[in-house]
Amino acid sequence: MERAVKEENIKALKADLAKATSLVLADFRGITVKADTTLRREFRGVGCHYQVVKNTLLGIAVKGTPMEGLEKLFVGPTAIAYSFEDPAAPAKVATKVAKGEEKFVIKGGYVDGKALDVKGVQALSSLPGKDELRATFLATLLAVPQNFLRLTTAAQQNFALLLAARERALSESGAKE
Repeated sequence: MERAVKEENIKALKADLAKATSLVLADFRGITVKADTTLRREFRGVGCHYQVVKNTLLGIAVKGTPMEGLEKLFVGPTAIAYSFEDPAAPAKVATKVAKGEEKFVIKGGYVDGKALDVKGVQALSSLPGKDELRATFLATLLAVPQNFLRLTTAAQQNFALLLAARERALSESGAKE
């Protein structure tokens, strides 16, 4: 690779990693082309970027950044997955793929200024995603007005039921006489 192309790749990678909310590093040695294509499709499906990177180029790209502590993981073939929106998304997909594909091994990760080991990436994958958090928040917002509406209409409904029961009782007592 020419030096100019390498520098351009490093600059682009550094810019992407600076914007990334999280990063997952994995060893993909021995994965079939079909499995690799499938996992790339899964990463793209949740809005993540997945690419194979040379360790030296990745080392240069993270030098001087908070991700510098990850350099010890840059051993052997390295694939990176990162997301600009949902910090849990790369970890969720990587953990899912690692369970199904024994040759895909998670090395570690990075989120919110902290380097993660394999257990940290698995813990991150168990966190709710952006859509799940939005749904929970929306349900919380809607619960208060729904409960208020139930309370305000309960008195009228109970009164209507009381009148209906009284009417039934009067009609039954009138029918017996």
